[in-house]
Amino acid sequence: MSTDKTQGASTQARHASGQRVIDMRCRPAYLHDFFGATPGSPGAATARWLNRRVGTRGDDEHFARSRTPEGFLAEVREAGLSHAVVVGRHTPSQHLPNDLIQSITHGHRELIGIGSVDPVIQGNAALDEVERAIRQLGLAGIDLEPGFGEPPRHPDDPIYFPVYELCAQLGVPVFLMTGPTTPDPRFNDPAPLAKLAQTFPKLPIVAYHGYWPNVQQIIGVAFRYDNIRIVPDMYLFLPGSSAFVEAANGFLADQLLFGSSYPFRPIGQTIEDFLKLGFKENILDKLLYRNGAELFGLG
Repeated sequence: MSTDKTQGASTQARHASGQRVIDMRCRPAYLHDFFGATPGSPGAATARWLNRRVGTRGDDEHFARSRTPEGFLAEVREAGLSHAVVVGRHTPSQHLPNDLIQSITHGHRELIGIGSVDPVIQGNAALDEVERAIRQLGLAGIDLEPGFGEPPRHPDDPIYFPVYELCAQLGVPVFLMTGPTTPDPRFNDPAPLAKLAQTFPKLPIVAYHGYWPNVQQIIGVAFRYDNIRIVPDMYLFLPGSSAFVEAANGFLADQLLFGSSYPFRPIGQTIEDFLKLGFKENILDKLLYRNGAELFGLG
């Protein structure tokens, strides 16, 4: 983690509720058309559609403000975030290069960048890119999207194991894209995480979207392996996700983390909705801030 971000952790911003918040999945609209970068485009229409599907109230094009770097930073700051995590992507259908993620996050204490690789596409060069993303670009972890590959794979496919091993050596977490947007729903299955977590017990494994709607299954795997973290983000507010709340009020308190999935849900609304879900008061700081701070070594 870069020095400016570590130093900034001592004087954290706070949401209006008084809570410190790290948003584990927060991307600006200008990052890509998929996030609504271009007014009137199919991507913007999809972003509005998804906002409605996951419970956005009011303006379903709230994300338009983040079509500029200045607008995105204003969104982050006005929401009272301590940090926002900007995630890269490398799949056959969408590539958000690591240099782009670094250019967005560099010099901004509030922003943390996550790089990405695809060893199917890149071959052995994927490992060199992991090294470069972490050591040279200063990114804080690596995103993999096995279910979005060609062909789709599960995360315990051996082709990904060298990446996991290297990330474990570098001391950075791996982030996995999951959820119902996986082109083939059969690859939105949390069971293969068991082999991965067992093989790399020191590697923090973060499941974006929480494998929704397979909520009970991912909770079961996380019960067994405490190096698994879950970020249900926008799917936390959909039917079936109340089990995440029940689990976090028990054994899962150290393994659940907050994310808005902005621009697909407003940051401020998502924090407010999160606070109303029924989490115990004494674990809120863990879920909203401390679990993420520990993951990134923010002190």
